[in-house]
Amino acid sequence: MKQWYEELFDNYSETYDKESFTQGTIGEVDFIEQEINFDKSKRILDIGCGTGRHAIELAKRGYQVVGVDLSESQLNRAKQKAKAAGVNIDFIQKDARELNFENEFELVIMICEGAFSLMETDEMNFAILQGATRALKSNGKFIFTTLNALFPLYHSVKDFLNLNSGETVTNELTFDLMTFREHSTMSTPDDSGNIKVLTCNERYYAPSEITWLLKSLGFKKVDIYGSTLGKFSRDDKLTTDDFEMLVIGER
Repeated sequence: MKQWYEELFDNYSETYDKESFTQGTIGEVDFIEQEINFDKSKRILDIGCGTGRHAIELAKRGYQVVGVDLSESQLNRAKQKAKAAGVNIDFIQKDARELNFENEFELVIMICEGAFSLMETDEMNFAILQGATRALKSNGKFIFTTLNALFPLYHSVKDFLNLNSGETVTNELTFDLMTFREHSTMSTPDDSGNIKVLTCNERYYAPSEITWLLKSLGFKKVDIYGSTLGKFSRDDKLTTDDFEMLVIGER
């Protein structure tokens, strides 16, 4: 039986590229470049690369990128877009919980809930962080975004999602304070115009949790900021108004 995130990304690639939350690629890649000092020699792994928007933009700027995603449909579109852009990227269909890279990349990115926080157990989410860490070289950097647990303590997730995406969340949304998991029923159109109704289960993380998890994996420095679409910045202090947070771990 497929999990909800597998069903969501099946025949959804064109629709995905039109979603409001995918429109900040240029600004986000500008930030990523700054974080690696515009060093084109650095090799980059994009986990949960989707249709390749960050990978392709980085490749257009001269970086060597490997993109990994679970969805064949998303990867097929990524390959088409890369070909149209005239860039060569190694796109691999792979479960992010089973990454087998070892000490290969100076930078790992995982943007816009790229696999992490979508998994059905904390152990599965942690396995993604473990795989990302193994993929990094000893002085590597890990940049990712994840759902901010401070947000649902102060705001309605349902109202936010209905306002900011093409998806519709029903009144069945609940947030479990014991597990920091959101359970909801969501409807969204696929590329054929058919409406998918999905029962979702997503994990929100407190900043202190993320810091502890990464430090337990050997990261010496962990910085967390607010995550503003297309405007990642170290000046963006994390608040309860941020639906997502931007995490930067340095080994």
